[in-house]
Amino acid sequence: MVTQTADKTGFKPKAIVKRLMVALPERSRAVLEARFGLGTNTEKVTLEAIGKRYGITRERVRQIENHALASLKKSPAFESADAAFHELERIIDSLGGIVCEDDLLNFMTKDKSMQNHIYFLLVLGDPFKYRKEDDEVNRCWYVDPELAGKVEDALKRLYGGLSDEDLIPEGEMIDRFLKELQTINDKHRNDEVLKRWLSISKNIGKNPLGEWGQASSQNVKTKGVRDYAYLAVKKHGSPLHFREVANMIEKTFDRKAHVATTHNELIKDPRFVLVGRGMYALREWGYTQGVVRDVIREVLRQSGPLTKDQIIEKVLKERHVKPGTIVVNLQNQKYFKRGKDSKFTLVK
Repeated sequence: MVTQTADKTGFKPKAIVKRLMVALPERSRAVLEARFGLGTNTEKVTLEAIGKRYGITRERVRQIENHALASLKKSPAFESADAAFHELERIIDSLGGIVCEDDLLNFMTKDKSMQNHIYFLLVLGDPFKYRKEDDEVNRCWYVDPELAGKVEDALKRLYGGLSDEDLIPEGEMIDRFLKELQTINDKHRNDEVLKRWLSISKNIGKNPLGEWGQASSQNVKTKGVRDYAYLAVKKHGSPLHFREVANMIEKTFDRKAHVATTHNELIKDPRFVLVGRGMYALREWGYTQGVVRDVIREVLRQSGPLTKDQIIEKVLKERHVKPGTIVVNLQNQKYFKRGKDSKFTLVK
């Protein structure tokens, strides 16, 4: 039987763990294998489930686990694993010195069983510290507490400077992040490391277009058709018919989008403005809400008296309609009055 080597390391995690386990009594070894998924079953077993298996309390299982780990650190086999610990330390440093657990394990291997063995070595090795998961950060591993603290503080300051509506291109986001990391080592000042550090935060996220913002924002945390519709129209950069929006969602994001459903979501979402027959634009582009009459009124409020041609020119920038539609609305004497100079004003 060949013991596999992890994809991105020069050592064999399973062989090292196997040598370590020889030093333990049978039950201690069985508890660790179950807790860390080191056997044929890669699923990690809970303290409670192991306790039921042996007829003992979950607290007693915890004691056996902790005692077994402490015993391994004192065993002769522990010293023989020193080269593997140094290699793991080198990999963590190469990934930025602090890295999300999932990113670290997936970088090293895609094999679940191998990942469990590497994780076991991380727990056992003295150089490795972990930041437990909470509401602000994902679980991550590091070897330099000072660097880990600087990164976490910088992420908090970066998040504090974001509003709910912010959508920032990746390059700009990285530049902002670097400004919060004035004293870090030059070897960590590269985009790949900085993006890994950004992924540590649960408060900062990236949408499918690669734009960054608050992870809780609907512009980042895409949940349904309306959010993908927003991204589709934003990517296009100009008004789109709802049929085109549905088609773009399917092509760009590989998500099924029924035309009728897409239209209904566009109607209900305040981020969109109907600017023509079935045509939608983003409100953030400065389009005026309302029917053609409302747009004309807003144009006259902002610009004062205007000729018919001037009004048509301005309204067509806001609405995809025929000039005749604008002229018909101007004839409504309840709202608009034409002066002797052929200019239109609002009826007071």
